[in-house]
Amino acid sequence: MSIKQHKILFLLFIVCTFPPVFAQNQKKIQVPDSHVVIDADEFSGYDSFGFSYLIKNNVFRKIKGSETFEYKNVSLGKITKTDILNPLKIVLFYEDFNSVVLLDNQLNKVTEINFSQNNVPIVVTAIGMSTQNQLWIYNTLNQQIGLFDYLKNDYKTVSTPLTENIKFYQTDFNTFYWIDEKNNWFSCDIFGKTTSLGKIPDYDKILILSSKQYLFTKDNLLFFKDIHNDGSETVSEIAVAEKSLNKFYYKDQILSIFTAKEITNYKIVIP
Repeated sequence: MSIKQHKILFLLFIVCTFPPVFAQNQKKIQVPDSHVVIDADEFSGYDSFGFSYLIKNNVFRKIKGSETFEYKNVSLGKITKTDILNPLKIVLFYEDFNSVVLLDNQLNKVTEINFSQNNVPIVVTAIGMSTQNQLWIYNTLNQQIGLFDYLKNDYKTVSTPLTENIKFYQTDFNTFYWIDEKNNWFSCDIFGKTTSLGKIPDYDKILILSSKQYLFTKDNLLFFKDIHNDGSETVSEIAVAEKSLNKFYYKDQILSIFTAKEITNYKIVIP
């Protein structure tokens, strides 16, 4: 066998032995499961009880069929962010007034917190529900992630100072995820352990599903990215009928695409 043939066999062995680092799957075409007509400016998501959460004219609404609950607070300005992770303790963030309101399941106000009046100075630009009566907090004064106990009015930092500004963030009970302005992706747990999760491709909107999976849009196309345990990555395009993908939401195997007039739901199983 010649030296050239040996080289060819060696290259074939490498290709067959090691999986590709990145793979682009074929387009997955989806068929709508249902349509819901709405009148809203923003769609916050839905809970396991079948209620949808919407914002219209800065009024927060919870709707299912003929049932409607509303909450508004004109004194705090515009609602910056909502967190419905715990439908029994909903979080409304009013960034302009450095304040947060906690609501019960009928949208009655339980607690209103003005962080400017806290014993420890806090300027909040990111917030979310955590565990054990705590809220995730990103304090721009020290550029650190912390936890705020809203029953004890107690605040503690858990992370070291961030070196880059936060471009996007998302929280669950145990984890604060964020993407910085260089598209680096990180997580911080309630004990302060910070983990680098890799680099995010350019995106317009993004929804983190776990430390290894996320949905994102780019140029009005929707993609699902899966990072496998062996380090390889798969990106799949999810083809939907909507031409504008300004807002989408995924929960319990239902992908919801929100427009100003309706919500279209797709049944999608993500492993």
